[in-house]
Parts: sequence; C-alpha cells; structure tokens
Amino acid sequence: MTPSILVINTGNTSSKIAVFSGHKALWTETIRHDDDDLRTYPDINAQKEYRQQLINQTLKKRAVSISTLTAVAARGGLLKPLKSGTYRVNEAMLSDLCEGKRGIHASHLSAQIGHTIAQKAGISCFVVDPISVDELDDVARYTGHPLFEREVLSHALNMKAVAKRHCAEQKLSYPDQKLIVVHLGTGISLSVHQGGRMIDIMNPSEEGAFSLDRAGGLPCLQVAKYVLEKQMDYKSFRKMVFGQGGLFAYLGTTDFLKVLDEIKANNTQYISVVGAMAYQIAKEIGALATVVSGQLDAILFTGGMAHSEYLVDLIAKRTRFLAKIFTYPGEDEMEALAYGVLRALNGEEDALEYE
Repeated sequence: MTPSILVINTGNTSSKIAVFSGHKALWTETIRHDDDDLRTYPDINAQKEYRQQLINQTLKKRAVSISTLTAVAARGGLLKPLKSGTYRVNEAMLSDLCEGKRGIHASHLSAQIGHTIAQKAGISCFVVDPISVDELDDVARYTGHPLFEREVLSHALNMKAVAKRHCAEQKLSYPDQKLIVVHLGTGISLSVHQGGRMIDIMNPSEEGAFSLDRAGGLPCLQVAKYVLEKQMDYKSFRKMVFGQGGLFAYLGTTDFLKVLDEIKANNTQYISVVGAMAYQIAKEIGALATVVSGQLDAILFTGGMAHSEYLVDLIAKRTRFLAKIFTYPGEDEMEALAYGVLRALNGEEDALEYE
C-alpha cells in the first residue's frame, strides 16, 4: 500500500501543509498569517493552538481523515548539531524545541503540531535535515576568540534539496560540484557545497546579511554597549534582532510583496533598504566563494523571495562574474520532507533517534 504522508512546514508568516501519496503530492496549501494576527501572541510557542486550528480546518476542507495517514513529516528546528538524515520526533526533541536552547524559530511548531496529530492517529512524526545539520570543516568553526564557536544553523533542508535537484536536472554528480546556494526566505541562509557536504554556511540567526526579520551580523562592541546601557535581558535582545530586526526594523513589515509594491511606487526608503540587503547578500556570496578558491560551478537562488526578479537581479549584478546563476523560486522543502520520510518508511535509510 502506498504510504500517505502529511507534511507540515511552519514559517514566520505562513504554515504550509501537503499530503503526499508516495512521491506524488496530492495537494499543497499555504496558510498565510497576517502581521497583526501574529503580534497578538507573546512568542512562537503561544501560536501553536492558533496554527493547529487553521491546519485542522484545512484538512477538514480537503476531506482528509488522519486515520488514513501513514506518517507525518515536519520541518526540523534549532536542535542540537546533527548529521544529515531523518529523525523520529520524541519527547527529548519536543522539550528542546519548546525550550529553545539554541533559539526560537517558527519551524519549532511543525514538530509540535505534527506530533499532536500523529499521536491522535497512532502513527509517527519525523523531521528531515533540520536547521541544525552540521557538515562544516573544522577550519570554519573558529570565530576570533576561544570562548566562542560558530553555531551551525541554516535552511539546510531546502539548500540540500535544491543543490541535489540542480545536479539531477543538469545531469551532474552532486559530490563533484562546487556550489553556493542562497536561500532567500524570511531568514536568509547561504551555504557552499563541496564533496556532497555543506562545508561552510552563513547562519541567518546571527551572521552576515540582514533579512526580513533578522538583523544578521551586527557591530559587536556597539551591541555590547547598547545591551549594558539598556540593561536588557537576553530574551528581549534576541527578540529585537531575531524577529524584529532586518527589514521589519527599518520598514515595519515582513511582507515582501508589500515591500515590492512600495518599490514599484518609487518609495525611496524601501528601495534603499532592499538595495542594502541585496548588497550584503552579494558580499556573503563573495566571501563563501573564497572557501573553494573561487572555483565555483554555479550559484543557486531559492526561497520565497527568489520569485522576485528585482531582488535576484540586484544580487546577481554583483556576483555573476563568479559563476553561472540558476534560480529555483520557492522551496523544495515539502518534497524533501516527504521523500526523507518515505526513505525511512521503505527501509532505504534508518530513522534516527534524537538524544
């Protein structure tokens, strides 16, 4: 019997769900969340019931009974450093996601909601290639002070899936290619791939370019002075730079479609801020190119904002000298989640346990 898999992928401004029959997506739906609705909740965890209710309503509308499901696939979050693979959601994982030791992210709701649905259906919930996938070379772990080490957090699921998709479509061997993948989502991740591994990344939580709601890399001395003078606790500061930073801090919105409308209306403030974001992304691409001594085979753009030719062109004009550019708008995350769970269900790879 062909497995039926419910896929759940919660992002900052949307919740995406799909049902797959084997490798075939029967349907996919994106539930959009308005900024004003989300502001009524004090944190991500508080949004669980709100988002779960909307997901249940969508399943009812689509006439999907959870009794017909074989498994649930959920997007992974800011977990412990993990090797690439498919992990069964367990109490240890749920505890870490709720507590958010490595930070709070909207993706944490995917496994929480997925686990609740799976329990009711008497099936298992899994995550695939979570944000904390760590394949870095040792040299990439240094920061500049022995008390601190880089945290490896990225949109690993989509970046790995897009890199493999590109190689399959171009009839290339993924391990033989040297690629930079740029995920243009609410958070912006970059990764450089060599030998089938992401050997270095840009962590959108605290490094590099700012994005829709994240401040990216900030001047550390100015930050330390500000936090001390304002006597801020860690949670308050983190919310300021992760969730209320980036374009949101400058423009008051995380809705990039609204931002593009303002740009079309020749709003100079919006043009300047988006131009600065593109400038910073281009700089990070240049930095990662040095990791492979500039010997790149391609630069791949993906994520929701990759639908914007305006943004991609701003970045490409500064980076196309490095390698040929390919654009894969949106995400392959839903397929990647479903396929990872299918491999575990079919015995092609072992389902891993989170400890």
